[in-house]
Amino acid sequence: MTTSKLHGKILSVAIAGLAMLAADTLVPAPFGSIVPEAHAVVGRPLTPGSVAGVARRTTRRVIRRSTMYVAALPTGCVSTSVNGTAVWHCGGVYYQPYGGRYVLVYID
Repeated sequence: MTTSKLHGKILSVAIAGLAMLAADTLVPAPFGSIVPEAHAVVGRPLTPGSVAGVARRTTRRVIRRSTMYVAALPTGCVSTSVNGTAVWHCGGVYYQPYGGRYVLVYID
């Protein structure tokens, strides 16, 4: 292909693109926009179900195991469940049963 043919094609594509841009700005759409402006507010769900979904996703807890093990639990421990995982709550510390002993876990 010669350079003059290539320049002619590039020029015709540029003119067609500019014509489409000009037609879009000069001639309004026949039906207008379906939604004239957006009314969404970030962080404000509209339905009670979506509020519950936001709360559920933001309060998810993570259980991380430490490297500290104990053979027996201290006195006064209460069995509880965190995200479906059974752990023992002893004061401010959580333990998880593992291999015949208990591992200290952190709940974030």
